[in-house]
Amino acid sequence: MATTALEPERFDFVVEPTRGWSALNLGLLWDYRELVLFLAWRDVIVRYKQSLLGVGWAVFQPVVTMLIFTVVFGRFAKLPSEGVPYAIFTYSALLPWMFFSTAVTRSASSLVANSSLLTKVYFPRLVLPIASTLAMLVDFAISLGVFFVLLAIFGIWPGWQLAFLPIFVVLAVAASLAFGIWLAALNVRYRDVGYVTPFLVQLTLFLSPVAYSAQLIPDGPWRIWYALNPLAGVIQGFRWSTIHGQPPDFMLGIAIVVVLVLLVTGVYYFRRTEKTFADVI
Repeated sequence: MATTALEPERFDFVVEPTRGWSALNLGLLWDYRELVLFLAWRDVIVRYKQSLLGVGWAVFQPVVTMLIFTVVFGRFAKLPSEGVPYAIFTYSALLPWMFFSTAVTRSASSLVANSSLLTKVYFPRLVLPIASTLAMLVDFAISLGVFFVLLAIFGIWPGWQLAFLPIFVVLAVAASLAFGIWLAALNVRYRDVGYVTPFLVQLTLFLSPVAYSAQLIPDGPWRIWYALNPLAGVIQGFRWSTIHGQPPDFMLGIAIVVVLVLLVTGVYYFRRTEKTFADVI
């Protein structure tokens, strides 16, 4: 009896492949949160290393683009600007668009650019596109500070709608991640994605209400198709929350649905294919 009491309890442990959404194991990203922050900060430092303007590029690009748009579309084409100076009208849209364009471009190339890291060290591969996207928040924060200075110069004071600005920032981040994760995974297998991405991102400048008001889009099927571009709803929300623009309409709801669908399917496809990244890359 004494011998039996000292025997260890036996049990069976069966290892089986995960299926469905449990295979995503997104909780693992929280365990690697410090790596995400480290890589994001590394991207910020490397991007401005040995540059004359440094973080001044985060101000130079949107300001120069704003001035060009103001002259061409505001002065010559005389496009409507929803009752505010055209420079402010354009800059309020350039904020989310420039964040989206740079974040998606860098996320799409994040896996290929870190190929040596992928083949040597294990970590959740989603860390790379996420870190590339979060790194762009530094530029966005600087540009946003300049925007509030411009608002003060023009005598425009945001109202209670400003409290909703963080929601639209989160939506812009989610949209950038949705496209960036899809393109990053595809870019590993199809390198053409790296060449096509800058072109597609540039197209969104004209397919989004950056230089013009979304109110110019006629109601009906055209406006529904236009709303499938999630940046349309994001930019509309930015203008409403900062410069008293037109309140968000159904385009915002469509933008949220599109972003969620692209983000969920993108993460699922990424996790399903990441086991082959090291071999293919």
